[in-house]
Amino acid sequence: MRRGFRFLAIGILAAAIALAVFLRSGMAQPRPHVYLFRGLADVFSTGMDTLADELNKRGVYATSHNHADWQELADRAAADYKAKKEGPIILIGHSLGADAAMEMADYLGDKGVPVALVIPFDGTQAFPAPGNVGRVINFTQRNYAYMRPGFGFRGSLSNVDLSADRDLNHLNIDKSPALHARAISEILAVVGGHRIAAPASAKPASIGTPARNGSEAPASATSVPAGESKPPNMGEADAVGASKNSAGSAASPPPRKPALPPPPANPAQIPD
Repeated sequence: MRRGFRFLAIGILAAAIALAVFLRSGMAQPRPHVYLFRGLADVFSTGMDTLADELNKRGVYATSHNHADWQELADRAAADYKAKKEGPIILIGHSLGADAAMEMADYLGDKGVPVALVIPFDGTQAFPAPGNVGRVINFTQRNYAYMRPGFGFRGSLSNVDLSADRDLNHLNIDKSPALHARAISEILAVVGGHRIAAPASAKPASIGTPARNGSEAPASATSVPAGESKPPNMGEADAVGASKNSAGSAASPPPRKPALPPPPANPAQIPD
């Protein structure tokens, strides 16, 4: 009788321990986080707020911030990553916010924190892609703002040159539905099945004026594989880690027919 009771007690204890381990492992799963940064005065980068909303609707936790807050957010992200609360980390920004995304990526590298993806929207200057970054997709209209591989960088780097698209400018590039679709496609490829809906209390910050309308078809794409660099005036399409089928669809200035019509946009049509 006592032996049977002892076995029963041991069985219950073992089951309780297994359940606790299971629950703890489930709770300890890190949450992907997309940080988006607005540019000067929070006025001209409302497309970052829109993109954050689109990602949250798809179950990807995304927050939009002022570009000046990147270091404080980086410290918090590093702590959350090391506590296994957060990851993978994805950084996106427009204008000065694009610069902030690259600076935050480098700062996280100093703290030993990996960054899965960085997507600058028309940053104001060139940056080296740090070694802790897996992929950089740089939407730019400035030949002096091409990103380049930095020390230890072994990821993929694509400079998507949109300077030939007359319908895009610095004030509307962040609102482009086609570029949003491309960014969302890249983000979903990173987070995979780890999408988690944002808490009801966590809403992306939104400060600014109504968005300006504009066409979104990119004109050409140029890419820089890891470990190589090209002059900023390059004009050929050379996709990284993908076939050239999408590059062949890149739209050109009139009289050619643009490959990317107005929304709804197909992200597969945007070249790497």
